Amino acid sequence: MHSIDRILLENAAWASEHHEADPELFARLSSGQAPRVLWIGCSDSRVPAESICNAGPGDIFVFRNIANLVSDQRDAQAVLDYAVMVLKVEHIIVCGHHSCGGIRTALQPHSSGSDCIDAHLASVKTLVKQHADELATLDEQAQVIRLSELSVQAQIDHLLEHPLVRQAMDQGTLTLHGMMYSLHTGRLRELVRKTSEAVKAVPAASSH
Repeated sequence: MHSIDRILLENAAWASEHHEADPELFARLSSGQAPRVLWIGCSDSRVPAESICNAGPGDIFVFRNIANLVSDQRDAQAVLDYAVMVLKVEHIIVCGHHSCGGIRTALQPHSSGSDCIDAHLASVKTLVKQHADELATLDEQAQVIRLSELSVQAQIDHLLEHPLVRQAMDQGTLTLHGMMYSLHTGRLRELVRKTSEAVKAVPAASSH
């Protein structure tokens, strides 16, 4: 069976199952959304936000890109503006993950072969230079995990520079979370949590 035909069949089965479990679900969803969480994650097919959080339709507002970066590009900034100003989310999660291809690419000294990918990963390349001494003490797998953690922290710091994010945090209506997802265990681990009152740092010891 062609992969697209399978997708259509699986969608029909999914819709039927959800309708049977909750006949009013799609009527509610069609009238609007009110997610409490904005998830900024990687485009990696192995890290589906709703699935790993056991969330349903309408629970999470999702923005994904290679290596889960908070960039200054209009698409990323529009997502932030909409999530904070219109949806009024209460939590923003930036989630990195083990074995991230984007992070692994950023660790390489040569070009990826794509100007678009290289430009997208430029900020991660900067982190590689800034933390070169620490990364040099680690093996390749540990380097990818550690750089992923450092990048998550950098994205949280970048969020703090966004005016609407900062305003919502100052009002006490928004909390930022930096997380890592393990492909080996399927578990999320919180690295850092930031609120208007304090910063709660969670030990970021790497796990393979």
